[in-house]
Amino acid sequence: MRAYERLLRYVKLDTQSAHEAGKTPSTIKQINLTHLLKAEMEEMGLERVFADEYAYVYGFLPATPGRENAPVIGLIAHIDTAPDFSGKNVRPRMHPDYDGGRILLGHSGLVLSPAQFPDLMACLGHTLITTDGTTLLGADDKAGIAEILTVCERLMKRGLPHGGVAVCFAPDEEIGHGASLLDLERFGADFAYTVDGGALEEVNCETFNAAAACFKIQGVSVHPGSAKDIMVNASLVAMEINAMLPPDEIPARTEGYEGYFHVTEITGDVSRAELKYIIRDHDAERFAARCERMRQIASAMNKKYGGGTVSLSIRVEYRNMAEALKGHENVVERAVQAVKAAGLTPVIRPVRGGTDGSQLSFRGLPCPNLGTGGAAFHGPYEHISAENMDKAVEILTNIVCA
Repeated sequence: MRAYERLLRYVKLDTQSAHEAGKTPSTIKQINLTHLLKAEMEEMGLERVFADEYAYVYGFLPATPGRENAPVIGLIAHIDTAPDFSGKNVRPRMHPDYDGGRILLGHSGLVLSPAQFPDLMACLGHTLITTDGTTLLGADDKAGIAEILTVCERLMKRGLPHGGVAVCFAPDEEIGHGASLLDLERFGADFAYTVDGGALEEVNCETFNAAAACFKIQGVSVHPGSAKDIMVNASLVAMEINAMLPPDEIPARTEGYEGYFHVTEITGDVSRAELKYIIRDHDAERFAARCERMRQIASAMNKKYGGGTVSLSIRVEYRNMAEALKGHENVVERAVQAVKAAGLTPVIRPVRGGTDGSQLSFRGLPCPNLGTGGAAFHGPYEHISAENMDKAVEILTNIVCA
């Protein structure tokens, strides 16, 4: 079975995670895919297949004779899809022999175009898989799952020599909790790779430092006709807070190693308002300065409007994995050589986001990130090609057979 065929099965299951659920998994529906994967892994012949109550599912492929002393390599992907755009009733569309033109996404009125997504030009002649414009696709990260299991199937059917391969599929990566309950002892890997990126040639060994921030604003609501020197409009305070942040340090105007402040939600009225942000920077000192800037804004607002007007909470989500990967350059180099062996030119590029590998690296399991071949994740323009998935399988096979 080719990897894309597995993907088409998996995306039919809605597995969106949910912010602030306070439990793992954050949504019960993720368990539906866990059960499907457990059955598939058992049927395939993987050993030590186990699904726990937190929706993690594990499996193990023993080393072939003569490779028992090789390191056990872990492969990890996540079962949840992003909570910020619909993942229900996904209806993937197949576009054979893609010619480089514009693609109408179902009847949604949306158009997938190389002018907006230049990566499409690398998919000429491929079988392109898209959404119908009403949901995300779910290639992030069901493509990673499909590619990992296709590697395992290939290793067994072709009798390729390899060391032990540990597999784990985890919940809630999209909300920052995917690695928190992963049982490293049960997993049993010496080092691992998350298969959760985009471009096939990329090897990611740096992530953002990341935090979530929330301003809660308590206004003073009175009749506007007698509001002089009394009213504090919480919504206007929220607007003022956002205006105190640098306008060019937002996702739409930054790239590479440039950090940002990103407002993700605004709610409120005259009496109460709330602003939610994510804070990102690769550099630890600049990241700390960004968090401090938020605190200074809260302090300035309270000084201006009175104590207790603004409260701020900041929660650190993950740290830059580059710090934890120091001394494990061989793990990165193994991936680089696997990309070369697949006929691509490797690119070491920082993740403008995070992966489960960041948390796992800090927990003591070196874990860079690899691409799935997909693009435009978390929205209706998400796409991937069958051929890119085949190439991802080839790269992973190169890694475990090296």
